[in-house]
Amino acid sequence: MTAIATLRPAPPRQLLGESATQRIESPSLRYFAPNWFAAVMGTSIVANAAAALPLQFPGLRGAATVVWALAALLLVVLSAAWVVHWVRYPGQAGSHKDHPVMAHFYGAPPMALVTVGGGTLVLGREVIGLDAALTVDWVLWSLGTALGLLTAVAVPYRMFTHFHIEPDAAFGGWLMPVVPPMVSAAMGALLVPYLPEGQLRLTMILLCLAMFGLSLIAALVTTTMIWSRLVHHGVPQSGMVPTLWLVLGPLGQSVTAAGLLADAGPSALPDLYAKGLTVFSVIFGVVTWGFAMLWLALATAVTVKTTRAGELRFNLTWWGFTFPLGTCITGSTVLYGHTGADLFAVAAVVLYIGLVSGWAVVATKTIRGVLTGPLLRPAWDIAR
Repeated sequence: MTAIATLRPAPPRQLLGESATQRIESPSLRYFAPNWFAAVMGTSIVANAAAALPLQFPGLRGAATVVWALAALLLVVLSAAWVVHWVRYPGQAGSHKDHPVMAHFYGAPPMALVTVGGGTLVLGREVIGLDAALTVDWVLWSLGTALGLLTAVAVPYRMFTHFHIEPDAAFGGWLMPVVPPMVSAAMGALLVPYLPEGQLRLTMILLCLAMFGLSLIAALVTTTMIWSRLVHHGVPQSGMVPTLWLVLGPLGQSVTAAGLLADAGPSALPDLYAKGLTVFSVIFGVVTWGFAMLWLALATAVTVKTTRAGELRFNLTWWGFTFPLGTCITGSTVLYGHTGADLFAVAAVVLYIGLVSGWAVVATKTIRGVLTGPLLRPAWDIAR
């Protein structure tokens, strides 16, 4: 799920005799951070949501495959940049875990890995073949799941023991480290039918259900704190407004995960439990979808208010408008598949139009920011 924070780092040293090329190149790598992976998440969800959209038309799947390939390429580029960043600037890279805002965005890389892996199985199989797609998905899902479980433990632990949290500190980014297991649960459901029957399938679906619960309860607790912060301290500063959309991430992704796990249930669970899981997915899904629409209305209202005041200036937190909204589309799609209610089909299509429009704006502004330099230079803390 996804917004991006930026640090306020100390200015780099200007060494005597340093070339102009080095002076230009260094900041772009020095201030790289895990928040950039939110761009992969936002791009992947555009492709993944299109694959099962209730309204299909000629060219949609081909376009979705192109977007998946773009997300995969972006994942490779950012992963390489992250490795280089750790090698060249280990001190700067290591400092992110100590920053009370940036630390939460360690949840972005595992979600990027898992979503691109899921897109590879759903869309990439038509390009590289099923066997290769399965191999890629298993590798990305396994790596992303391991990293996601680590962030779900490590980041809250540091919050409990290391950070000094102010009463008004809660923001949508707090959800980032606990949502990756929910994404793994949803994408893991797609892999269940490809496992051998018996214990392996059973273990996989139970693991996914456990990650569903792990993430859901942690997200509910965190969302309650965010709601309390808004009630007692008002809306956040303009730079933080896009992070309000991150609450949609665990809501929409949990509906998606419940539905996809219900689809996988008959191949892995006894008939009684498989049917029960289907019933649960619909009841839970409709109820949670309702709250997601409420939050969508509230987040939209706050965003419009901030925009009208001329305060919503572009920064990388705008990627928070993409992935969370995309999960509401996939959630609506699975509810349509289970209920046949046109309400969810219409909602999925309308939200997808909004997603594509938002993604186009954010991607364009991001490319412009990279080419002209602002996004590669030191920036003020997100709260400013």
